[in-house]
Amino acid sequence: MSAPDFLVHDDGDNVGVIVVEGVSAGQDLTGLLMTKQSSIVIKALSDIPLGHKIALADLADGDTIIKYDHDIGKVVAPIKKGEHAHVHNVKTKRW
Repeated sequence: MSAPDFLVHDDGDNVGVIVVEGVSAGQDLTGLLMTKQSSIVIKALSDIPLGHKIALADLADGDTIIKYDHDIGKVVAPIKKGEHAHVHNVKTKRW
């Protein structure tokens, strides 16, 4: 496998972390599921900056975002598989 476009740290994660610059909508991305050392292919539906999250499945309003096997927030606007998951559609559960 060539260098991945995104990383998924745990089997239960529903987002991956983009590790390359310049991800554009329509681009096929290859991710690395680190726990299994296996690859995942997803089409990016949004431009996504380096270090930001890509949804690995369709997520509905109220769903929990899991990253590194941890609850990192809740979905506040629907996110389709391949879309950018960030502050515009994900919020902390603290407030």
